[in-house]
Amino acid sequence: MEQLTKKFYRIGDVSELLGLPQSTIRFWEKEFSELRPRRNGGGTRMYTPSDIEQLRIIKFLIKDKGLTLEGAREHLRRNRRDLDRKHEVVRRLKDIRRQLTAMLEALDQRQRK
Repeated sequence: MEQLTKKFYRIGDVSELLGLPQSTIRFWEKEFSELRPRRNGGGTRMYTPSDIEQLRIIKFLIKDKGLTLEGAREHLRRNRRDLDRKHEVVRRLKDIRRQLTAMLEALDQRQRK
């Protein structure tokens, strides 16, 4: 998972980081009051790393856990702290899996030589 180093990200960057269509991100902004990215003078959405983390959690609830929009909203309201911990654990495990897969591929390529 990419480390967020900038203060603000445009919607195209966020879309690429999260693997979500821009339309989904805009839709979720309407559905979740927690998502309110700033806008610059030209009206462009500017997402902070905190906004992106919020989107990651919503994506986890909807895409990974299979909750409905209402279910995800309710889950965010009731279980915020617990949800943050679970999401962080899942994120770390996915990162570990990605690293292990890369190591296995490297070993496999080395053995073929």
